Amino acid sequence: MSVSDMFIALQGVLTADQDVREEIRKVVQALEQTAREILTLLQGVHQGAGFQDIPKKCQKAREHFGTVRTQMESLKTKFPADQYYRFHEHWRFVLQRLVFLAAFVVYLESETLVTRDAVAEILGIEADRERGFHLDIEDYLSGVLTLASELARLAVNSVTAGDYSRPLRISTFINELDSGFRLLNLKNDSLRKRYDGLKYDVKKIEEVVYDLSIRGLNKEAAVGAGGEK
Repeated sequence: MSVSDMFIALQGVLTADQDVREEIRKVVQALEQTAREILTLLQGVHQGAGFQDIPKKCQKAREHFGTVRTQMESLKTKFPADQYYRFHEHWRFVLQRLVFLAAFVVYLESETLVTRDAVAEILGIEADRERGFHLDIEDYLSGVLTLASELARLAVNSVTAGDYSRPLRISTFINELDSGFRLLNLKNDSLRKRYDGLKYDVKKIEEVVYDLSIRGLNKEAAVGAGGEK
């Protein structure tokens, strides 16, 4: 084989690879649009009237996740199943965003931390790496850390809306989350930096709770804690 023939063959491989990446990008763009729609919907909970509409917003978000599952099914067909990590960078960011959104919905519904298996089910992918397109552990953890930042913001806006018990519950949840992350030996530099930001979220929420205490509103919150969340 001549040098020219060798490079012509190599170009064929490069072209095929570029075609796969372009097909992946098209689906990822659709996923990003759906994620933006879910985020826009859920951002409404930060507004005063949004607290009364939380169940309705969560229900609508769940409907959008039906679209996500369809788009994920399409994404799975765009590349060989054994080449997940070769193309992982294309969907990593949007997948982490979708994990956060799923975790936020579950928290708003039950004030609990969604499991990795549950997120995988919501997104229509696998939790087990051996079964194909799956939810990488680091992507799951990154999404959970984004949830922490969102809840810190929610704690502040809860006070503005006159909901004084919610920040106390968020504080308990975030402290448990922080304790959980402390059990991990994080090697991933990006994830480690994201985790370092969690201490600022903890501090921000503690300041909200402290402010409630100074103003005597924590007693009112404690009285109402037994009522509806």
